[in-house]
Amino acid sequence: MKVQKGILPNSNRPVWIVLDDDYLPVSPIQKYLHYLDSVGRSPNTIQTYAYNLKLFWEFLRDSKLDWQEISLSQLSNFIHWLRNPSKSVLSTQPIVSKRCEKTINHCLTTVCGFYEFQERIGATEGVDAYRYQLQPGRKYKPFLHHLSKGKEVKTRLLKIKEPKTFPGCLTPKQVNTLVEACNTLRDKFLIRLLYETGLRIGEVLGLRHEDMVTGKTSEIHVVPRLDNFNLVRAKAGVERTVHVSKELMQWYSAYLCDEYPEEIDCDFIFVVIKAPAQGEIGTPLGYKTVDSLFRRLSQKIGIKVNPHLLRHTHATELIRAGWDMSYVQKRLGHSDIQTTVNTYIHLDDQDMIEEYKKYLAQQESSK
Repeated sequence: MKVQKGILPNSNRPVWIVLDDDYLPVSPIQKYLHYLDSVGRSPNTIQTYAYNLKLFWEFLRDSKLDWQEISLSQLSNFIHWLRNPSKSVLSTQPIVSKRCEKTINHCLTTVCGFYEFQERIGATEGVDAYRYQLQPGRKYKPFLHHLSKGKEVKTRLLKIKEPKTFPGCLTPKQVNTLVEACNTLRDKFLIRLLYETGLRIGEVLGLRHEDMVTGKTSEIHVVPRLDNFNLVRAKAGVERTVHVSKELMQWYSAYLCDEYPEEIDCDFIFVVIKAPAQGEIGTPLGYKTVDSLFRRLSQKIGIKVNPHLLRHTHATELIRAGWDMSYVQKRLGHSDIQTTVNTYIHLDDQDMIEEYKKYLAQQESSK
């Protein structure tokens, strides 16, 4: 089986097709992927779902199961298959899982969503993979929590525990090293922008000149657009404003004056400035170009970096500076404050030491 990429006629939009062993499209999967495209899911999301469902179909093939008759017990075997697809190979040594817990959970989410869709259109009775229970304990209680705390919420039965991993944060010195390692003003401005705003890379690559506003305050308008030529998306789908420093706007001005191509029919901020390695001059940057840039920078400075690491760094600095979580949530563009709490609170030993010193000082002053 394989996942094949295609381009729709008269457009630049990609489509993803899951082919079976006879190189024919798998009809149930294609209906679901078409549905995802219709409701506005990003091309990257649809691609990931296509690969997840390809894995599930390979599991069905290896287990000789019919997708319309699978049970919850059989679906749970998918977890073991994802960890070790080669059941015929026996080892006397402990086997390391082929896929991490997060990847396995993402595959399960995709499959459960697929069966929910098929059940709605009457193609199958679905898989009873959910249960309803009262809201579990949450670290952050939302407004009017007392009105909804008695309501049952839908939770998935098949989910494995993911180990909490700290992706790390960069120090201001490391960020400056990263900026200095860049060869162009465009790339330097890109790094500074990611670090100072915490924007997602899809949001940054979709920025237009009209989104940069200067006046009494300097700000960036994050506007969700579905027609970006470079196929990037603003994940949350909600417009928001992010305030920035005048220094960042000076980086933007320097990039426009010294490097931005002249006489091009493009209003994107981040565009190709050198050809042919990155494409035609003046075309918007895409994900692959940025990935290549961060791989080169990682090798150059000896630290593994990616755009999302700068988002983590920015959020952690805000929290350490004492920002209220509701402000951090709005700046990062999260729809649920619990996501902000669970994902971006990174306290290390030094943070605990500093807080304990403050506690001791307060105790002394109260005597």
